[in-house]
Amino acid sequence: MLEISKKFGHQVALDSVELSVKPGTVHALLGENGAGKTTLLRIAFGMIQPDSGAIRIRGHEAKLTSPADAIGRRIGMVHQHYALVPSMSVAENVALGGKGRYRSDRTAELVRAVGDRTGLRLEPDRIVSTLTSADRQKLEIIRALAHDVSILILDEPATVLSEADARDLFIQLRVFAGNGGSVVLITHKLRDAMKHADEVTVLRRGQRVLNASVSHLTEASVTAAMLGRPVARAVTRGRDRPATTLEPAIVLKDAVISSTGGVDSLSAINLEIRRGEIIGIAALDGAARSLLRTIAGRTMAVSGSVSIPATVGFVPENRQEDAILPDASLFDNIALKNSGQRKGLLDWHHIRQLTMNVVHQFDVRTDDPGQPVSTLSGGNQQRFVLGRELQGDPAAIVLENPTQGLDVQAAADIHHRLRTASDSGCTVVFYSSDLDEIAELSHRVLVVNNRKLLSVEPERHAIGRALLGVEAGTDAIGPTASGVETRVNSSDRAANSADPRHQSADQHQ
Repeated sequence: MLEISKKFGHQVALDSVELSVKPGTVHALLGENGAGKTTLLRIAFGMIQPDSGAIRIRGHEAKLTSPADAIGRRIGMVHQHYALVPSMSVAENVALGGKGRYRSDRTAELVRAVGDRTGLRLEPDRIVSTLTSADRQKLEIIRALAHDVSILILDEPATVLSEADARDLFIQLRVFAGNGGSVVLITHKLRDAMKHADEVTVLRRGQRVLNASVSHLTEASVTAAMLGRPVARAVTRGRDRPATTLEPAIVLKDAVISSTGGVDSLSAINLEIRRGEIIGIAALDGAARSLLRTIAGRTMAVSGSVSIPATVGFVPENRQEDAILPDASLFDNIALKNSGQRKGLLDWHHIRQLTMNVVHQFDVRTDDPGQPVSTLSGGNQQRFVLGRELQGDPAAIVLENPTQGLDVQAAADIHHRLRTASDSGCTVVFYSSDLDEIAELSHRVLVVNNRKLLSVEPERHAIGRALLGVEAGTDAIGPTASGVETRVNSSDRAANSADPRHQSADQHQ
């Protein structure tokens, strides 16, 4: 990609950016939220037309006016925001973009073949609207690989995947590159970029500021290039829990929670969360979704009692479908908050004030709050939704993967906001696919495993073992109101490292 420039109104998204990706390599494209990464790769996939510049594929200039042109040139793209048809099946979505008559049996065979090759398996006849966020991400990857691409573009592919699925994905990407393919990867997880990429390109505010081999870089140098300054090492907050004398904010008694079809049902939950606590929840394949949404007051328990505060903020995992109206303005989206509970006329002057407060306090980068939310980058959309839900000082806030798709500085800002809310007495309950994030941020950790809740120390090793069902050293406490069914204690690290069973569990996780 040569001298690529693009403006949206007065906003310069890309300014003469160049990107060169070699055959047989994995190339990481990094930068802050809003740096222009997704815009650049959407141009590479024919979704957006550049204002100027040229694209060459294998030495020949290419005019990509649509994704069909890109697919015809064996370019595939895995989108950060799912580009799927919810009412269609897995197989039908995989077939989109292909040619000829649709054959469900052949497409189903193709889906299974990709699954056998990569470990990313889905039932071909499943309707997409019934899939979890993690399964939809798997489908995006399966669809790209099924089209026999030679250039594979991935925009935050591992954000909602479990660690096991993410590991399998990177193994497959390395095999793909080893067979002569080219991979372009957007990720905000620097560890993934440094571990799996061959080269790195960094964008900052629409310009290329770094291009180098990974072997010549460090996480610190890449972060400094992304932000334009060195970043001080974050200081981990002490995990002192709020005083036990504080009143409970959320109480579940003998609660039975079930998803559609009872796939991730949880029975006889007795859980008490106090005011100001930060509770991290770890789970595989969306198993915590129904629990989180019950605590947020968005769904009802099958039986038992659930007591929650009158004001609970909620930040869902899928912003596009569950949190915003993409084509509506920032003002309109602020007005959505608590819309089912209010009566009377809307005070638009007050709503505009609230919008500007969110924009300034949460560093939402926009030229005009009257523009559609879809004009914001994914990270800015996430900050906007969090700011909206924290307006008015809610008694509790529930979040699903709150920092997915955010750069290192933006994620640190989100953590600071949640800790500040906790210090002010707001109860925070969040799910994350990043075990390090759960360990760093939580006062207490709950793990969903085999339709049970386990109370675990806020330490990555203990969380990983509980997710895998390795319960050596557990301390059964019974279904009491103080917590959950089982507490898993972290064993001594030195003893664990000497036991090959513990080593294999760590490696698997």
